[in-house]
Amino acid sequence: MIWSLCHRWCDTPQSPFFPYARYTSVVGVHTSLVAFTALFLPQTSRLLWQPETSSAERPQSEFLDSLTDSPVATLAWIVAGLLVLQPWWAGWMRQWCFEYTSRGTADQIKLDKQRFQQSRFSKLGRAAVFTSCVAVVFHATIVLFGAPFASHLLHTLLLSTVLALLSAFAPAYALGVPTFSSSDNSSFINRFTWTRLFAELSPRNPIERALVYPAVATLLGSWLGALPIALDWDRPWQAWPLTPLFGGISGYIIGSLLALLVTALKWLAEESIRIHESEKQKTN
Repeated sequence: MIWSLCHRWCDTPQSPFFPYARYTSVVGVHTSLVAFTALFLPQTSRLLWQPETSSAERPQSEFLDSLTDSPVATLAWIVAGLLVLQPWWAGWMRQWCFEYTSRGTADQIKLDKQRFQQSRFSKLGRAAVFTSCVAVVFHATIVLFGAPFASHLLHTLLLSTVLALLSAFAPAYALGVPTFSSSDNSSFINRFTWTRLFAELSPRNPIERALVYPAVATLLGSWLGALPIALDWDRPWQAWPLTPLFGGISGYIIGSLLALLVTALKWLAEESIRIHESEKQKTN
């Protein structure tokens, strides 16, 4: 039933194509791999060296020990994992964005697809540079919000890199990096799209929701994750910047799943309305 509804929806002329089945499966795989990267990839450190055990006064599980013994190592493993995962995820988003917006004759779409494939490496390089710049901005912002500057410079830089990879890389690769040096129509539309999505927070389709919700939730989760650091519990997991790190990753996963849920509910509601109107026209 769901498959037949999906195919009928995608084949409807008034509605742009969007691969709901693939989107659902890829989001599930991606969020699972992000969670694995955050929780289990840092466990690799125990295979390379024997970390210190937690103190008897503040005991915790061995699982948490591997995450808290060396925050820099934990951050480095997560960055390494995201450097693999985020380009893969962003590639899917870019492909769906092209499929969702492609219009014209078969020959024109074929030509556009060739240009689309040829530009993937240049787009990837621009997205990487843009993400690096965003990481620097995040680093400065986090320091201004009170993060230690000199004593934990590497900690904050790696945290900023994680947040930039989660929030900025996929939009930059899928939508294109916003430029202010060019005044042509495509650059203006691109700037307007970025403003609408990340300043006005007004996504209008499944692609935009899949880009905006995780990005916003990542930053919100990281900000909320910083709150436990102020508590005087003196626990190993309160070391900077573990709670903002895992708060941001949790926010990213929740935002991705929320985007999927909202898209599914909207699709079901619109499909129900379309079927109702179709049946009403038949009875008339």
